[in-house]
Amino acid sequence: MAHLKKGSKKLLNAWAFYDWANSVYTLTIASSIFPIFYSALFVSQVEKTVPAFGMVFKSTALITYVTAFTFLVVAFTSPILSGIADYVGNKKNFMKFFCYLGGLGCIGLYWFSIESIHISLLFYFMGLIGYWGSLVFYNSYLPDIAFPEQQDSISAKGFSLGYVGSVLLLLVNLAMVMTQETGEAKLQMMRYSFVMVGVWWIGFSQYSFYILPKGVKTGEKVTRAIVLNGLKELKLVWIQLKQNLRLKRYLAAFFVFSMAVQTIMLVAVYFGEEEIAWGNSDAKTQGLIVSILVIQLVAILGAFLTSKASEKFGNIKTLIIVNFIWMALCFYAYFMVTPFQFYIAAGCVGLVMGGVQSLARSTYSKFLPETEDTTSYFSFFDVAEKIGIVIGMVIFATIDQLTGSMRNAILFLFVFFLVGIFLLFRVPKQGELN
Repeated sequence: MAHLKKGSKKLLNAWAFYDWANSVYTLTIASSIFPIFYSALFVSQVEKTVPAFGMVFKSTALITYVTAFTFLVVAFTSPILSGIADYVGNKKNFMKFFCYLGGLGCIGLYWFSIESIHISLLFYFMGLIGYWGSLVFYNSYLPDIAFPEQQDSISAKGFSLGYVGSVLLLLVNLAMVMTQETGEAKLQMMRYSFVMVGVWWIGFSQYSFYILPKGVKTGEKVTRAIVLNGLKELKLVWIQLKQNLRLKRYLAAFFVFSMAVQTIMLVAVYFGEEEIAWGNSDAKTQGLIVSILVIQLVAILGAFLTSKASEKFGNIKTLIIVNFIWMALCFYAYFMVTPFQFYIAAGCVGLVMGGVQSLARSTYSKFLPETEDTTSYFSFFDVAEKIGIVIGMVIFATIDQLTGSMRNAILFLFVFFLVGIFLLFRVPKQGELN
């Protein structure tokens, strides 16, 4: 493929198309079909426990711990790998590796079972680390292929393609599941959906890989210094943060409330499956699917309303309001029992989910000092977010494991939102965003 110039429409579209390829993972595996499938494996058990790694875990606690461990791996390896890729100019190969790792992990979930829990969790780990690992290199392509004035629009196009693609495959997968009469037949269709995600991800990514440039080689070998370069850059950002009170305080607030936000989004379906009185397994599957679709649809409205609110009230005030809503949701979740109550919660989560993520990132961007090294600052932001996820997930899983109830775990998360609100109030107001 002939090298396309920076800013080329074909090049930009090829980059955005990877969102179409990989977003099916987040919707089908991370958020919907897999959590339903995983919970269904334990339907015959009263206590819903599984022996693994020499211990007996509550099923929801185990998957939460594994998810936390994966994010920990990503948090520490991504700055190292991205530094190497930038230096040797082969980020496409790194992106391919993680794409294929994730895709094969999804296909491997076809054989997921309690009897072979360790190899099953390995496939789950492969899918999760493949998605987030490829995303590091995918995002780093943006300044290489698009001019600053093109980046917002092509990033939005990628998001839109990802949303449409993931919803399309999800609807196909849901139709496959819901047309089956028996629970075992439904489970089998879920297994097929995992394979479809892997094939879709690997298959559609080929166009992006064909068009995207490999990168520019420096002609030098990778040394220890190069390997550690990414971590050194993060250290420099940390030192610079101490001289920027506004950014430092905002990042501290983001780190705390992000722990809770990301944890809720990752465990929502597991919570709904375990704690809501659905009546029977068919009603449970249908109810969880409806909830997932409600969240997806309402999230679009939520992102729009949040952006309008930030224009009127400022970024920090809007984030404070959104955190209050999240905190109220923690209390509400503790007491909800019926499917209808869960649907209301799903609508509220959708309303504040997309908005808080986009606003948190854009606020950070606007608070950055005048610098050409925005990549290092955003790398620091991403690492902080992932370490926050790890802490949030571990705390949630531990409370779930020790108390035997996800209600106690989700109630405890209100503490993070309370502290986050307090820290947001401490962000200096001079030059406040409007």
